[in-house]
Amino acid sequence: MLDDPRQLQILADQIRRHDLALIHRVGLGHIGGDLSVVDLLLTLYFAILRIDPNNPKAPDRDRFVLSKGHCSGALYHVLAERGFFPVAELETYIQPMSRLNGHPANTKLPGVEASTGPLGHGLPIAVGMALAAKQTNTSWRTFVVTGDGELQEGSNWEAAMAAGHFGLDNLTLIVDRNRLQQGDWTEQTMGLDPLAAKWEAFGWAVREVDGHDFAALIDLFRSLPFAAGKPNVVIAHTHKGKGVSFIEDHPGWHHRVPTAAELTAAVAELNGVPHE
Repeated sequence: MLDDPRQLQILADQIRRHDLALIHRVGLGHIGGDLSVVDLLLTLYFAILRIDPNNPKAPDRDRFVLSKGHCSGALYHVLAERGFFPVAELETYIQPMSRLNGHPANTKLPGVEASTGPLGHGLPIAVGMALAAKQTNTSWRTFVVTGDGELQEGSNWEAAMAAGHFGLDNLTLIVDRNRLQQGDWTEQTMGLDPLAAKWEAFGWAVREVDGHDFAALIDLFRSLPFAAGKPNVVIAHTHKGKGVSFIEDHPGWHHRVPTAAELTAAVAELNGVPHE
C-alpha cells in the first residue's frame, strides 16, 4: 500500500503528463475528465482497495467500477502503475487490436471489473455486486466512481433507492463533482444541488471532500462504512483538467486534443517534459 500523499502527488503529476502526451499523439481521449478523476483512482488503487494485481480474480478482492468509462485513460494509467499490465502497453491506447479501448472492457484487461461507457450503468452494476456480497456473507467491498453530469441519468436514482432499501453499507459511490459535463456546467444543464440532501433522502450516508487532497481522501476512505446499514457516498469536489491552468474548469476540454504547443505548456506546468 502507498499512503504517502507526497508520493501519490508525484505519481499523479507523472500520470497527467503521460496522459496528455498520449492523447496528443493518438488524437483521441478525454483529457478534462482524466485529469479530474486521477487523484481519486490513485487513492483507491494504491491506498484503499484490497486487491492483488498478481491474482486479479481473487474471490475476496474488493471491486471497483469506473462508471464514467470515457475516462479510461486515467484508469489505464493507474492500473498499469499498480501492476495489472505493463506500463509500456499504454502506448497502444485506442490502437487497432489493443486491449486499451476507448472505454474499459472487462473481457480484455485484468483489473477491469465491468465494461462501462454508456453513462448511468456503473452504479446499478455496483449495487448488484454489493448485494451479491451481502447475500453470500462475504467481506469484499464495492466502489464506483460516477461523473456528476452522469447523475442526470435516471438509472442512477433507481439504483440509489435499491441500495438504501437493502442497506448496502459495503457499497461506496464517489461522485467526481467537477461541475462540468460535455458542453457546459452541470448546473446550467440540469441542476444537481442540493446534491448531498438528495443522497440523504435516499438513505445514504454522505461525506464531502476535496477530491485532490490525498491525505483527506485516505482518511475518509479508511473510515468506511460511514454508518451501519447505509450505503456510502463521497461527493469529491474536483476540477476538470486539474493541474493545467488553461484546461482547468473549461467546458471545451471535455474531449479536445492538445496541440503540440499546448502539450509543451501543459507538461511545463506539471513540472515535467513531454513523453517521447
